Amino acid sequence: MEFITERNRVVYVAEGKELAHVTFPGDGEVVEIDHTFVDDSLRGQGIAGKLMERAAQSLRDTNRRAKLTCSYAQKWFGDRPEWSDVLTCD
Repeated sequence: MEFITERNRVVYVAEGKELAHVTFPGDGEVVEIDHTFVDDSLRGQGIAGKLMERAAQSLRDTNRRAKLTCSYAQKWFGDRPEWSDVLTCD
């Protein structure tokens, strides 16, 4: 099992199969965290939170900011003000 961080998404892979991901498309300094998916077999194991933390760290590392249209991302960031520096004011 491993997490793979790409430019505009973070993927969780187990046994060669993608089982979870968060996507944040955009080419400029601002991206949109628009979708989080976790396979039913992994629900309740904290995978979505780990994906989101890796996405937030990727944004911080690349000096990008995000607007949130994914409901899970809105809740996750709302509960973690320490990551507010990667959010836009829009």
